[in-house]
Amino acid sequence: MTDNKIIHYIPPLPPKREKRVGIYCRVSTNSVEQLKSLAAQVSALTRLTAVNPKWLLVDVYIDIASSKTGSSRKEFSRMLQDCKSRDIEIILTKSISRFGRDTVEILDALNQLRILGVRVIFEQEVLDTADTDNDLMISIIESIAQAENESRSDNIKWGIKQRAAQGTSKLYKRKCYGYFNDADGNLVIDDKEAKNVRIIFNLYLQGKSVLGIVKELERLEIKSPSGKAIWPKRTIDVMLSNEKYMGNARLLDNGKHDLCYLAEGNNPAIISKEMYQAVQIEKQHRSNVIEGDEGNKRKSKKYSSKK
Repeated sequence: MTDNKIIHYIPPLPPKREKRVGIYCRVSTNSVEQLKSLAAQVSALTRLTAVNPKWLLVDVYIDIASSKTGSSRKEFSRMLQDCKSRDIEIILTKSISRFGRDTVEILDALNQLRILGVRVIFEQEVLDTADTDNDLMISIIESIAQAENESRSDNIKWGIKQRAAQGTSKLYKRKCYGYFNDADGNLVIDDKEAKNVRIIFNLYLQGKSVLGIVKELERLEIKSPSGKAIWPKRTIDVMLSNEKYMGNARLLDNGKHDLCYLAEGNNPAIISKEMYQAVQIEKQHRSNVIEGDEGNKRKSKKYSSKK
């Protein structure tokens, strides 16, 4: 006898999603590029949650810093509160740098979460607090933070160097005695101070020493840039070497002492190029360092002036 029973196959029940997961994402600005990065973070971490049959996505926490909100991290605080309420058991985040703003903040948050038994997974570094010794985690985070700070510092230095090379650095327009900045940030001659600059250069070419110039300015009752009756000798010496007074600006590359960026015609001149160069020649003449066949050496006596 033929068995004509029809068998209905019942598929196995999907595994119960037992672990409640929260995703945390942060960007430092609300620029278009940063918002695209934010969308990519959320998308990638959501997919990561979906492929694990035991994970249940509970919430997504997003912080966006801006000039209006400042450095407040309301969503991060809300996430910590949900962890305390046992609503979250696992936190997924892109990287250590996205999780916190500095090493101290990151370590403090991880310590709170460790006490609560909440697991944190850093997707980019492939780090899981559940599988990492606490001391090792601290060491890793500090090392990564140091590397990121060094990279950030290098980027800042590179940016400064690029702006100097392109002539767009704000340092070219930095004001000094004899000038002020107009509404557009350009250097404009301050007639009263410019008159004093010319006095200082003329006195030096007349044979006055720096100390002699200080005494003469005091006699003429000309106040220093800071409004004091006595001018610092260092201030006079720096002024006598400042190329801005003949209309140029020079920026030195601190990484390479033999490299500099010179912007000619950077600003209106207070003194002539000829006067400036004459002062530099006179300064070299008065220096106690002379060049010889065997290199630089000091004279037996420094130049001095009783004027």
